[in-house]
Amino acid sequence: MASTIPKIKVATGANERLKSLKNTFETKYGESPLYYACAPGRVNLIGEHIDYCGYSVLPMAIEQNILAAVSVNNSGKIQLANTNPQYKDFTLSCSEDITIDRDNPKWHYYFLCGVKGIQEKFGIAQLAGMSCVVDGTVPPSSGLSSSSALVCCAGLVTIEANQKSLPKVELAEICAKCERYIGTEGGGMDQSISFLAERGTAKLIEFQPLRATDVKLPEGAMFVISNCCVEMNKAASSHFNIRVVECRIATKMLAQARGLDSSRLLKLAQVQTELKASLDEMLALVDEVLHPEPYSREEICKVLGITSEQFSTELLSANTQHVTHFKLHQRAKHVYGEAARVLHFKSVCDSEPAESIKLLGDLMNQSHASCRDLYECSCPELDQLVDICLKSGAVGSRLTGAGWGGCAVSMVPSEKVASFLQAVRAAYYLPDPRRAAMEKQSLFVSKPGGGAAVFLEE
Repeated sequence: MASTIPKIKVATGANERLKSLKNTFETKYGESPLYYACAPGRVNLIGEHIDYCGYSVLPMAIEQNILAAVSVNNSGKIQLANTNPQYKDFTLSCSEDITIDRDNPKWHYYFLCGVKGIQEKFGIAQLAGMSCVVDGTVPPSSGLSSSSALVCCAGLVTIEANQKSLPKVELAEICAKCERYIGTEGGGMDQSISFLAERGTAKLIEFQPLRATDVKLPEGAMFVISNCCVEMNKAASSHFNIRVVECRIATKMLAQARGLDSSRLLKLAQVQTELKASLDEMLALVDEVLHPEPYSREEICKVLGITSEQFSTELLSANTQHVTHFKLHQRAKHVYGEAARVLHFKSVCDSEPAESIKLLGDLMNQSHASCRDLYECSCPELDQLVDICLKSGAVGSRLTGAGWGGCAVSMVPSEKVASFLQAVRAAYYLPDPRRAAMEKQSLFVSKPGGGAAVFLEE
């Protein structure tokens, strides 16, 4: 795999979307774009809510992406516009500090996360002036990583405009870090697959150090994405960060119970590494050490020997200060179980047994049950949709992305895809006028797409 971002020569006239974006750009700014940058969304096939715990995940890029047309100038300004009229224009002076308002996660703040990440990496005092028009085909707040794709696209736009260069892996790490400016404490999967994806293959993404390995998906099955039409904005709600915090506390409680130095451990994977234990042994340890009843702040402080002040500043994040009880047993049990399912999924793909499609489907179903019951990151609409998908011919179906809304991904035998789409449409989308109106962009087959790229006109 090439280590740097590909620069691809294209004839904009041959591509409807590029042609339309170029026209919009020229109408708005009175000049032609110098280049285009794109970063794809993704669907996570298995491995939910475990990247920020240090565990491997198994996503693929989707064909839907964020595409930006860009010109570079010496206006001393960064001008942002979006083809979607609900996202308003934004202009920033290149000499002012970039501030990102976490309490108000507007679209341009995600873009500015990417700009700021590159500016800080290279210590660029005065950024190049640029004009951009952004066009997105990833449905927003759907669990397909529209926000991370926007951050990655912005990082790519900025590095190109300022004539710098970085390997893909470093770009992914910078974009994962800088998305935290908007308050989301993600683990890096979304940015990694956006940069490291390759057409035709899913990827096992491992962390520390970040690396990606091809995973060949079985012949004879296709992955279908279906949106439950409930939106979930990670940066605007605290559900996501509460789970990150619960995993952080569980890490310290498990470490403490085994006599490890809990002050330096933050991720559940680190406890396994320190103990040189298997994932099965970690699951047994969770049952032994953590009780299923929610923990109060007082109990956690007592076990860890910390003050409630330390608890608030060292363990909680800005938008989780209000939480009083923590389900540590359930969250840790999900993470270690899900980490094992990811490895099992990859080994089935690698060894291609006769019943591989059924085995993979079973793993996806177990993953959904764990997300629903232990991690509690589903919602009634997603559970209903997953149930309909299974009744309509999927061998496996699960929520994908953060959850609490957004999409399910289903594995469907190729010969059943047409009847599957028809059945899901009839049972989930058509009975509800709002869903019926969204159905075209909410139910689609997805093949593994390529990673981020820069396009230059021929």
